[in-house]
Amino acid sequence: MLEITEKKISANALNGLSLAFIGDAVYEILVREHLLEHGSLQVGKLHKMAVEMVRASFQADVFDFLEPIISEEERRILHRGRNASATHIPKGANAIEYRKATGVEALFGWLYLENKQNRLKELFEMILNRSQEEVSI
Repeated sequence: MLEITEKKISANALNGLSLAFIGDAVYEILVREHLLEHGSLQVGKLHKMAVEMVRASFQADVFDFLEPIISEEERRILHRGRNASATHIPKGANAIEYRKATGVEALFGWLYLENKQNRLKELFEMILNRSQEEVSI
């Protein structure tokens, strides 16, 4: 699990895109750690699996999953990220998906900067469990 060290950045003072900037890295590290826990796979296969979990459409689904079950404070951060004005939307994503993905990344960035490691892990585990349930249906 991603180790949290003492932070000097006030998460509540940052805008949604700044939270998403750090949250993107935190989320990707969690994904990569999770994939490595499944044993030794070829790097190309690991990369393909990671891309599936970090793409905007997957994270947009995560947004919809998390929104009704997280705390009001977390929902506020999720929406702060979603409502941030992004100037560039990557190809392969539509605007709605990208905004929701930015919301998820902002939430992960905020939790990281607030040193809420247990909550980060809990939410990520919920995402993984939900994803595994959908695949087995």
